[in-house]
Amino acid sequence: MKYQPIDRELFCYNRRNFVRQLKPCSLAVFHSNDVMPTNADGTMAFRQNSDLFYLSGVDQEESILLLFPDARDERMKEVLFVRESNEHIMVWEGYKLTKEQARETSGIATVLWLKDFKQVFNNLMAEAEHVYLNTNEHLRAVVEVETRDARFVKWCQEVYPLHRYERSAPLMHHLRAIKSEREIDLLRKACDITELGFRRLLQFVKPGVMEYEVEAELYHEFLRNRSRGPAYSPIIASGENACILHYTDNSRECKDGDLLLLDVGAEYANYAADMTRTIPVNGKFTKRQREVYEAVLRVMKAATQMLVPGNSLDQYHKFVGTVMENELIGLGLLNAGDVRNQDPSNPLYKKYFMHGTSHHLGLDVHDVGNKYRSLEEGMVFTCEPGIYIREEGIGVRLENDILVTRNGPVDLMKNIPLEADDIERLM
Repeated sequence: MKYQPIDRELFCYNRRNFVRQLKPCSLAVFHSNDVMPTNADGTMAFRQNSDLFYLSGVDQEESILLLFPDARDERMKEVLFVRESNEHIMVWEGYKLTKEQARETSGIATVLWLKDFKQVFNNLMAEAEHVYLNTNEHLRAVVEVETRDARFVKWCQEVYPLHRYERSAPLMHHLRAIKSEREIDLLRKACDITELGFRRLLQFVKPGVMEYEVEAELYHEFLRNRSRGPAYSPIIASGENACILHYTDNSRECKDGDLLLLDVGAEYANYAADMTRTIPVNGKFTKRQREVYEAVLRVMKAATQMLVPGNSLDQYHKFVGTVMENELIGLGLLNAGDVRNQDPSNPLYKKYFMHGTSHHLGLDVHDVGNKYRSLEEGMVFTCEPGIYIREEGIGVRLENDILVTRNGPVDLMKNIPLEADDIERLM
């Protein structure tokens, strides 16, 4: 892996917290992700299952974690299975974890080869009453490919139909929503790499460059700082493309007078940064562009101050909607009388600001967490308001990553240029 080794105590700490939530005599199983195919004999780059990584630190395919805190054999309370290497694999694929390296990475004493899994699992199932299986239960997930977890669920319930089955996902959503100090350090590192990429772009962007050239500069800076690359497909959207929320073609020429919306974030050790900036291609905002930019920035600053313990996401988003309405009235995009008489279930501001303001951030860009849970210290959220005026070809979004603390919001991206004057000066 490109990233520096992570203290295994992080993963030991995560496992301790997880097993405390299990029912008595429970066995939990976590699988790595598959290596996904492309065409012919091609494969996509491997990305580890976030839950397995959270609990073990193992960043390798064909890995399985068993947690059985009530196992009678002390050695079976935590068992990690990894792929056994050989000379052929070493020549064609390269380095794989040895048992010793897997122990050092995870802090798990019992490490076995994957070929031993079914026999060990069968022995432990004879003791277990409850079995916790893992599934992707993110509210926005669209899963059309059968995952390794899904295949195992079918196999396990067919072979062992009389056990009581439980879901790991709600437990993982609860735990992963609160970031430990070690996780926050990894998120800060991802944010710091993102800052380096953005500052590089401020020196590079000018009329005539292509969106994909801007994207290439970003990859260069991320990779040279131990990131695997972007945490998600970068949005490099100039002109009217900025009004397409998930624009990723990145194929247009950046023209004089355009705004360029950059929704980008580095990944570091599987943790994601998520930043958005909007800059003038020629280095100078027009009067109208600056008006819209400053309006979005005011909404962002007001919204950030609401990311405090005890608040709810519903209350938060209602507050942001009210602030946005006032800004859109000031920009001449909404009429105050129409806003007073609007249908509350379909607010008028949605025409110009149609997405949510915040989401959980962590091992996944849209990280797991219960949207009905009150905000708590240690949660990390994006804050990303935007205004999109298609008829004017103006799209402005600004986004930073915010840590919730008892002393108020902490901006993990506070060092990344944000004020319009700073952007112009640096360009």
